[in-house]
Amino acid sequence: MSDPLPPRARAAREPAPRHARRRAVRSRGVLLVLCALLSVGSGTLAADHERGAPVDAAPSPAAPSSAAPSSAPSPTPSCTPASLEQRAAVTLVVGLPGVVDADEPLARDVVGLGVGGVFLSESNVRSRAQVAELSAGLRAAAGRPLLVSTDEESGRVALMRDVVGAGPSPRRLAQRETPEQVRARAATTGQALVAVGVNLDLAPVLDLDDGPSGGVIGDRSFSADPAVASRYGLAYAAGLADAGVTPTVKHFPGHGRSRVDSHRASDVVDAGLDELTATDLVPFRDAVAAGVPVVMLNHLQYAALDPDLPASLSPRAYALLREMGFTGVAITDSVGMGAVNLRWDFPEAAVQAVTAGADAVLATDGAHAVRMRDALVEAVRSGRLPEERLSEAAARVTALAGGDPVAMGCVDVDLPQPATAPVPTP
Repeated sequence: MSDPLPPRARAAREPAPRHARRRAVRSRGVLLVLCALLSVGSGTLAADHERGAPVDAAPSPAAPSSAAPSSAPSPTPSCTPASLEQRAAVTLVVGLPGVVDADEPLARDVVGLGVGGVFLSESNVRSRAQVAELSAGLRAAAGRPLLVSTDEESGRVALMRDVVGAGPSPRRLAQRETPEQVRARAATTGQALVAVGVNLDLAPVLDLDDGPSGGVIGDRSFSADPAVASRYGLAYAAGLADAGVTPTVKHFPGHGRSRVDSHRASDVVDAGLDELTATDLVPFRDAVAAGVPVVMLNHLQYAALDPDLPASLSPRAYALLREMGFTGVAITDSVGMGAVNLRWDFPEAAVQAVTAGADAVLATDGAHAVRMRDALVEAVRSGRLPEERLSEAAARVTALAGGDPVAMGCVDVDLPQPATAPVPTP
């Protein structure tokens, strides 16, 4: 989710979705997931390496440590990184509200700052030709690899609907189409995004939800069944990758248990880690095994992790993700949303997120980018944010955009590479 979206649900709590109730883990659950992933086709996102232990065979996990994961990339010796200002700026992915031309002041300011990416929403769309010209102009002004992102899930969250056309909700897709058909549909969407210069999509949703269609997640979820959500979500991700668009799975560690709209307020998820591991985390674990390169963290609080901090600012949430084997880019949901912004302003949220483990901080209003960059720089200089953590984050975002991570942060990173297949003919 991103803060310009109109809230679709009341902040008041509704009955919890059925998936939130404790359920027994079927011994054949992971077999179903494996078979489902294989059914997507020979070009599936499934990685070549061996999958992790099935849920019902794994020991009960301990609470994740807040310490930095041991698999962090190593610094390159005898290397001079980019300036602190450059490394701080490149961790930011920011929106350009109302901007339709790359020569507009906000666009020039943001690109000149050196942000790692921009976020395009409905307010940036007039026509396909205009969006393509905007993307090309932003990249030309940057003179370096630049992420151009949007939020195109199909259904009601479709910020590029005027570019790609309207599509069914993910829930309806899972009910009416096969994984192969969803993959082909997503590839067609990806082709349309590539044609206008978009190379990062903040989709698909892997949250589990069988509540009202118009709920916070609702029909944005493919299913409340972990195996179904995994199968269809990864099919959608695979289709985007087939077309050359980087997918982003969200909202880790699962948003379906909450009826509270985090655009407006925060909420605490009371489920224990064992229960989360058996349900909400299953699609994300499958996505990590399949090589998905970007994971978005949500703004809910989890009693099993950091009950006082949203996942997007929680060291334990990032540690949990890394302990699952994820080596890609961890990005926050927009820090302009009420669950974060009512407690921390944009600069403070950026510092807390990167310190906790975020590689990219999403803010859908680029007017805050300078203050966010400056806060990150000051946090390093004061010793609050370890410089190595900033360098790691900057290197990952740079690599995702297609740049040289060593030249940016003196850190050689190896991002996941999902398998792709030829794009189906529409």
